Amino acid sequence: MNIAERRPACATSILPGILCGAGAGALWGLVFLAPELIRAFSPLEMTIGRYLAFGAISCVLIAPRWQGLAAKLGRREWLGLVWLALAGNTLYYLLLSAAVLTGGIALTSLVIGFLPVAVTIIGSRDGDAVPLGKLVPSLLLGAAGAICIGWQAVLPTHDRDASSWFGLLCAIGALASWTAYAVGNSRWLARLGTVSAHEWNLLTGVVTGAQSLVLVPIALLLASSGHDGAAWAKFAGVSVGVAVLASIIGNALWNRMSRLLPLTLVGQMILFETLFALLYGFLWEQRLPTLLEAMAFVLVVASVASCIAAHRRPASAAQ
Repeated sequence: MNIAERRPACATSILPGILCGAGAGALWGLVFLAPELIRAFSPLEMTIGRYLAFGAISCVLIAPRWQGLAAKLGRREWLGLVWLALAGNTLYYLLLSAAVLTGGIALTSLVIGFLPVAVTIIGSRDGDAVPLGKLVPSLLLGAAGAICIGWQAVLPTHDRDASSWFGLLCAIGALASWTAYAVGNSRWLARLGTVSAHEWNLLTGVVTGAQSLVLVPIALLLASSGHDGAAWAKFAGVSVGVAVLASIIGNALWNRMSRLLPLTLVGQMILFETLFALLYGFLWEQRLPTLLEAMAFVLVVASVASCIAAHRRPASAAQ
């Protein structure tokens, strides 16, 4: 895949980019809480509900500009949207919901917090990237945080069983899926000059909604028990709320950030999702973090702070 040249980061773009990343993280953190709110439903049903709502809202918002947008897109762009929708939305949320239900919010959010290390390593190959050698401290801190996360997941306790292993595997799968999305989406935005970040997000929503429709017959076949009207009303409310806050507004902020920051820094912004997801999770579970969770949190924060510092120094020197 040919990678379009990305605009070098400068001091004036780093701060707005970080603010957009923080806003996206605050909204995306709600995604980790949603499965707990509608635990009676399966991960597949949660995925379909969220992305049917996302697709429907995207269709409404994109309708006035559809004719002009469709003329700018070819077969290559549509195929790109299909795999981005799968990796960043459909498959990712299916795995994430399963991870939250079996491993818990804290475990899942901390595993996803390892995303900066994965994206930074991949992004270090881009032409405008900070040399990988300067990012070694950040990567080492992130790896140490990941070790704490893994140890916390498999550590035998009175309330931990084999489901934690399954939750950890699902969280790792979600991490791999969203890493592919973060890298691919950032590079697509870099090469698309005639489509805005908001329009690209809405197009992704339309394709994701279509993928959700395909999953509906499967969900009907696998459904084992019925739900009353109150449960379905709650399910619909959570699905629409997550679609609007996380998929529409959160994704728009993330896409804007992706055009302001280099890829090696884009991945670091997922820290904000981890921070807010942990906050929401601890509030929901009404508890304080364990020692290993606290250590992982501190190490992940230090990893991202180190990476941001490595990017600010070259930007200041260039200015």
